Amino acid sequence: MNECYYDKRMDFFYNRTKADTADEWTGPQLIGVLCFGTFFCLFIFISNSLVIAAVVKNKRFHFPFYYLLANLAAADFFAGIAYVFLMFNTGPVSKTLTVNRWFLRQGLLDTSLTASLVNLLVIAVERHMSIMRMKIHSNLTKKRVTFLIISIWAIAIFMGAVPTLGWNCLCDITVCSSLAPIYSRSYLVFWSVLNLVVFFIMVVVYIRIYMYVQRKTNVLSSHTSGSISRRRTPVKLMKTVMTVLGAFVVCWTPGLVVLLLDGLNCTDCGIQDVKRWFLLLALLNSVMNPIIYSYKDDEMWATMKRMICCSSEDKSQERRSSRIPSTVLCRSTDISGHYIEDGIIQGTICGKGALGDKGNS
Repeated sequence: MNECYYDKRMDFFYNRTKADTADEWTGPQLIGVLCFGTFFCLFIFISNSLVIAAVVKNKRFHFPFYYLLANLAAADFFAGIAYVFLMFNTGPVSKTLTVNRWFLRQGLLDTSLTASLVNLLVIAVERHMSIMRMKIHSNLTKKRVTFLIISIWAIAIFMGAVPTLGWNCLCDITVCSSLAPIYSRSYLVFWSVLNLVVFFIMVVVYIRIYMYVQRKTNVLSSHTSGSISRRRTPVKLMKTVMTVLGAFVVCWTPGLVVLLLDGLNCTDCGIQDVKRWFLLLALLNSVMNPIIYSYKDDEMWATMKRMICCSSEDKSQERRSSRIPSTVLCRSTDISGHYIEDGIIQGTICGKGALGDKGNS
């Protein structure tokens, strides 16, 4: 029977696998890393809180897609918490951790990243359902959206807890990973391949959406004169899709490949030299997400600016609205009419915030 090492500290596993715990990151270098990480964590907390508040405050966002968008922001907010915990439990401190505390550190990271990724997949499917049915929003009820959000977090928590539940190498240290000294290499292969497959599915879904909208746009433009904005719709969609997929590829793929190589026991790949940088790159996705979908969704950006500028601007807008209610009503009607007129195209435009999401987790 194999001996189990639940009572050992992490220095036992790090020394055995000869894993670098960044002992050289001390002094000014360590302070620089902590300052850098603190700045980005604060940005993650503030920006994603604004996104969640915007969805709650603006009634135009009370639709399934925006509820999922708010949940994506919550996942990124959680990623910030996981990164804060990591900052104070990494480097030289790593060797002093107990097994349970190390599992907690990695479990928080795995949970946050899985929540972002699964949420992005659900958003992609929701946008696919809406656009294929030529609707602005899907027919998902609030109960179904709530169920989806609960399911997303249930899957994320489960994936984060799998190593703790038994898929580890504490009772068979011959299969221990180099990057994650108490994770089994087979689990790293499973986790990285699973995430890469989900990423591939997302690429296929968004390509299908783009091709469908482009085909519909060409059909409509052959029967109508079309406006300039209508002609530019496929280009805008392509830019949005490329932004989402490009951000995801840049932030996630390198880290997943490194984990896969470690799981395959590649000893000559130099993974120890790049591990921390690829981790930071993956976590930067939580910084980029609110920037991407606020930039691509004008209404979201306007709502966030109103919340930032708060009191004086809101009061002046209310006074102007009370003086010219007919103008506001006319504008609202024009917007609605534009959505109805454009059919499938405006469904895509309205959903561009979804495509601008992700990239995500």
